[in-house]
Amino acid sequence: MAIKTTASGKMDKRTKEYKELKDRLAKARAAKAKAGAKNTTKKTTTSTTSTLKRTASGKVDKRTKEGKAIAERMAKARKAKNSLSNRLKRLFS
Repeated sequence: MAIKTTASGKMDKRTKEYKELKDRLAKARAAKAKAGAKNTTKKTTTSTTSTLKRTASGKVDKRTKEGKAIAERMAKARKAKNSLSNRLKRLFS
């Protein structure tokens, strides 16, 4: 199937092949979204890798008990990174 292209090299949107391709892609996206919706509900209920609550962007929610503990450990690590002994280690290593 040869799809006609415009002078700039993009697919010609006026052709029959392009419209069929777009229809197939739309159906595939819909099927994937439907299958993904089924898998996400199942996945969250049986998740064994991590029990941390996450925000919509995927980061750990710092409002939870576990999130606060993680944030506290990270702050402690950042503080220790700039300690005198660590600065001396970096200076002489």
